[in-house]
Amino acid sequence: VQLQASGGGLVQPGGSLTLSCAATGDIDLINVMGWYRQAPGKQREMVAVHTRTGSTNYEDSVKGRFTVSRDSAKNTVYLQMNSLTSGDTAVYYCAANGVTSMGRFYNRQYWGKGTQVTVSS
Repeated sequence: VQLQASGGGLVQPGGSLTLSCAATGDIDLINVMGWYRQAPGKQREMVAVHTRTGSTNYEDSVKGRFTVSRDSAKNTVYLQMNSLTSGDTAVYYCAANGVTSMGRFYNRQYWGKGTQVTVSS
């Protein structure tokens, strides 16, 4: 399983940005897909996750500003980010957990390479 994220960049405070991440490989099913971020000098933290049943969970600081969505048919997860602040500046990582591939279940976290999001005027 490979995860490829795109959509990062430089945006002004108050602006919006959408990240997308596609999982490729011999995938039957993915239980959870989502986004994490790591700011300089800080630990990686969960931003938003989406289960295959439609449940979502958000980090407190992004609630009401970020929306995670998913196209299970395409094994793709999105993160719509609005009202961005400098505090959102970080490297954003796509993740997938609980992957069924060729009939076998892998109870582990897969990570994509990060994409930089910089919020600055």
